[in-house]
Amino acid sequence: MVRLDITRLPGIVQELAPEMEELVLRIYSWYVEPGYLVLPDAMQDWVREKYGDIEMQQIVRVTNNQTDESTLFNSIRARRPVLTPKTEETRDLQDLADGGPFSNPLEGTPADTFGRIEGDHWITASNIAKYDYLHAIIIAKESDLYITTEAQVTDMINVAIRWCQEAHRTNPKAIHPFLIWNFLWRAGASIVHNHAQILLTHRPYTTPARIEKTREQYRCRYGSEYYDDLFAAHTAIGLGLVYKNARVMAHLTPRKEHEVMIIAKLPHDLAPALAKVLESYRNMGVQSYNAAVYMPPLEEQGYHVAWVVDRGDLQSRTSDIGGMELYAGTPVVASDPFRLMEHLAAVMQP
Repeated sequence: MVRLDITRLPGIVQELAPEMEELVLRIYSWYVEPGYLVLPDAMQDWVREKYGDIEMQQIVRVTNNQTDESTLFNSIRARRPVLTPKTEETRDLQDLADGGPFSNPLEGTPADTFGRIEGDHWITASNIAKYDYLHAIIIAKESDLYITTEAQVTDMINVAIRWCQEAHRTNPKAIHPFLIWNFLWRAGASIVHNHAQILLTHRPYTTPARIEKTREQYRCRYGSEYYDDLFAAHTAIGLGLVYKNARVMAHLTPRKEHEVMIIAKLPHDLAPALAKVLESYRNMGVQSYNAAVYMPPLEEQGYHVAWVVDRGDLQSRTSDIGGMELYAGTPVVASDPFRLMEHLAAVMQP
């Protein structure tokens, strides 16, 4: 059996039933082009050992025709091994998590004017340096760095929703929630102790608002729900699965490595799948990640969508983003979504 990878995407889609091929091509387009280089003699042996034959490289660019998101894939970059933290490095991180202001939030962090929201596993604090006018930290009660259980993730989402309800009472115009979870410094966290952040505002943030605009335009043009068709397209090519009440995708236009998208009708339906994604990440050796949850306005029905993305090796002295991400709007990604799907399927088997 031929192992699928991103370079085979055109052939995979061509083999679909005509109506499904049409659906995939409605949402996605791509090109596969060779890139060439000439190696000096002094580099030949080293390059062959590390990468194999790379004088010709297949470059794949996938574009979402509805959102204009696009990602560049290079199959050579995808061959690089994922490094797993050494035991002593993990222990050093745990020592850092055990100290600091979040280890005793009642004394080490400020509260919101309406107090704190507390769950079984998490407790809130008002952010001392706010992103926006309603902004709280959701702090893990346990010092364990790696939070991957369904109960822990469910409780975090519960605490976030309860906080939004209380914040809304203090400022009724604020109705748009946004949950983010930055794990360790590669993802932008300044404190090692595990924590997430919840914001509530009267005006939605740019990316969630853009996706809602895309959904409305898609519905008007095609008469169907964008999220439904997006998942159908991913599933048709082998990059989507259902876990409990959530739809999970190895995203075809990822922002960076190993990006996963989860769609659910209810916020609590996200938790089991999100916990499994984090379990899969840990199995893969992912050391740092960003997660975000887009939620409908308070008191309204709608989809809850989680995004999770790998932020790379904690010991790396290079950034995982550069000019292509910041100014071209086109990430360059080393991971292959088909390899990611293999890992997700392994932990989400019924």
